[in-house]
Parts: sequence; structure tokens; C-alpha cells
Amino acid sequence: MRNFVTPTVVLSKCIEIYPCRYNGLKIASDFVKQLIPHVNLIPICPEVEIGLGTPREALRIVMKEDKMRLIQPKTGLDFTEKMEAFVNSFLESLPEVDGFILKGRSPKSALKDARRYSGPNPGDAIKGKGPGFFGMAILERFSHLAIEEEGRLRNPNIKNNFLTKLYTLANFREIKKSKSSKEILKFHSKNKLLLKAFNEKEMRILGRIVAKRDQYSIVDLIADYEKHLFLALKRTPRCGSQINVLMNSMGYFSKSLSGEEKEFFLKSLDDYKAGVIPLSVLTGIFNSWLLRFKDDYLLSQSFFEPYPKELVDIDLMTSYCDGKDYWK
Repeated sequence: MRNFVTPTVVLSKCIEIYPCRYNGLKIASDFVKQLIPHVNLIPICPEVEIGLGTPREALRIVMKEDKMRLIQPKTGLDFTEKMEAFVNSFLESLPEVDGFILKGRSPKSALKDARRYSGPNPGDAIKGKGPGFFGMAILERFSHLAIEEEGRLRNPNIKNNFLTKLYTLANFREIKKSKSSKEILKFHSKNKLLLKAFNEKEMRILGRIVAKRDQYSIVDLIADYEKHLFLALKRTPRCGSQINVLMNSMGYFSKSLSGEEKEFFLKSLDDYKAGVIPLSVLTGIFNSWLLRFKDDYLLSQSFFEPYPKELVDIDLMTSYCDGKDYWK
């Protein structure tokens, strides 16, 4: 069993924490409820922080001369400057964090689907969608971190990718504190297959960085490695990359597996590629082989257990390979 660093996550306070939505309600999220015992939370409600009560009149984004304004239609009040000042102050004072979970469709916290209106009145047209004030600032400053909206995290693929990125970043955050080139080398060695699944090009660049670690100052080594780690994790893993990692890893056991076992695993890979089963089924098979054959290198690899097992969600109806792009 792997040891995991506890991630630090900024969470919209209305999600499972406190009933502070405009209507005085709290948002239910099975995922967030499941995650809370495993992370350090920084809950935040931007509206409450700028002095609005609960419940309160709703806010909306109104476009004026192509600029976003945060308007309360019922009162006509403009909270743009107050919200921008709070967002800047909060993010500038934020400790090092690993991820954000935000309320979707919110004019403050949404990452991509906050409605933008032509005016404050009920009949005014929707002029498009995009990030809210808080969400936009987070994307501008922290796009390299694990960031998602609570609604999208109901999808097992998005949830798996979020958790994998979150725990990998938390682990590296802790590794940085050691200021040890040996610890960075260990981190890279343990995450090599995971990084290969995300982005093989960046994985190889990271490999060259740690190979030349003695030529760096520790500050430059950490900065250069972190830069390319962020680039590697920025791209979501592709189905083919996951299959390549599994096929290459099976080679470690190839001579010890029976013909039936190989045939079953290859059939399972085809099922995964066809969208019939999720990745967790394949890694489950592989973990049984790891217990059986005790290969030290593969046992060390985070690819086979990127986050705590208590957070694993097996959904037999959703696969990376079902042809949908969940990240747009």
C-alpha cells in the first residue's frame, strides 16, 4: 500500500460544507463528501466574503462594452470592484495548494459555463458563457493545478483524472521541501509510467533533467522539473497511451503468465479500447499480478495506484475509450 501526501484543496463553501448559496441552500456532492476526509480544505464563498448575506438576491454577469460586470438585478447594485478586490486579495494570500473544486454555472466560481447577459433585466438576452470572476482568476493564475467544477466530477473519467493530478502534485509539493536531488529522482522513478501515460514527450524531458541533476543548483533543478511536470500533467491521458503502458508493463510478467491469462488480459484491453470497461478493471487485474510476482519496479509505480483506494470509483458504464471528449 502506498503512502499518500494529503492534498490541499480550495472548495466552494456551498458544496457539502455550509448552506451559503444565494437561496440559502447547500449543494450535495457524493464525490466531495467522499473526498473531505482525505484532504485539507480551504472552503470559500466569495459572495459572503464581500459582505452579502444568506439568502440573498441573485447576481449575474452583465456585459457592458465587452467588459464583465457583476450586477444584482433586483437592486441594480454593481459588485464588480468589490469582487475583483476580494479575488485578488484571497489568491495573493493563498498558501501553496494542489487543486480547486468550484461551483459550476456560478457567475463567480464557474470555470466555463457562467451565463453572460446583455443586461440586468429578466428578458435580456444571453450573450454567451464563460468563466465567472473567481473562476477566471484561478484559471489565469493556477491553470497548472487540478481544477474542476463539482458537476463534472460526477463523471468517473474526469474524477479519475482530477484525483490523479491532485495527488501527484501534492506529492511533488512535499518532495520540494526536502530540497534533495535524490528525492526528486525517486519521485520521477516512481511516477515514470504515470507520466508516460499523460505525456511521453514531457516524461522523457523530465528524465533528462533528473539525469543531469548534478549540473543544477537545487533551486534550478526544482524549478525546471516542476515546469515540465506541469506541462506533462496538463494533457489528459489518451486511451492509446494507457494501453501502451499496460502492454509494456505486462512484458515484465510475460514468461510467468499462462496463455489463458495473457489471452484474457489482451481481450480486456480490447474491451477497454471499445469502451466496454474502464481503466480500473485493467489496473485491478494488474495489481493482482503485482501481488503475485512482487516486481519491485512495478510495485513502486504510482500508475497502478495514483490515489487512495477509498476514492476509487468503478463505473462499468464509463470508459476513457468511449469516443467522448469529457474535458471540453
